[in-house]
Amino acid sequence: MSKSKLLWIILVSALMVGCESTGTPWSGSSAKSADENDHAKTETTAQAKGSKPQVVTDSSKVVEGEGQHVKGINDWEGEISGVPAANSKFKRLKIGMSMKQVTDLIGEPSDQGAYITGKAWIPFYFGSDRNRFEYVYKNQGRLIFAGGGLGDLTSGHLIWIIHNAREPGYRE
Repeated sequence: MSKSKLLWIILVSALMVGCESTGTPWSGSSAKSADENDHAKTETTAQAKGSKPQVVTDSSKVVEGEGQHVKGINDWEGEISGVPAANSKFKRLKIGMSMKQVTDLIGEPSDQGAYITGKAWIPFYFGSDRNRFEYVYKNQGRLIFAGGGLGDLTSGHLIWIIHNAREPGYRE
């Protein structure tokens, strides 16, 4: 194989990956697989039948995708896990809110942290959710924010609310 053919194959592959990286804020891709669509239908059906959310006792062990899938403001999609406490500040939050809106509404967290996601390693991916921010509120739970896209690395939008009335208030 000649060097020009190999270079051409690499260039076309990179462009295809780059084209796939535009889409919705939650998934990073506007096209969903059949399995994802079936999973979404199952969750919607389970919620419609009145299944109750599970009480969370350890926020660090909650698995993404097992909560109630919801659509928030500005077409942001997210998840809500656990059962809110009677006096929970989290009841006033909506998926899609910015980090600033959340802290203005319910105050500063007792602890916070950040981590990168697998999307950070996708070549030519410029969408959101390359990094995540986590806010921990004592006796309330945790909030997960999807970080902004390229050029907007400091802001995030709420994508996951984890209710936990026994939250110790610190990340482990």
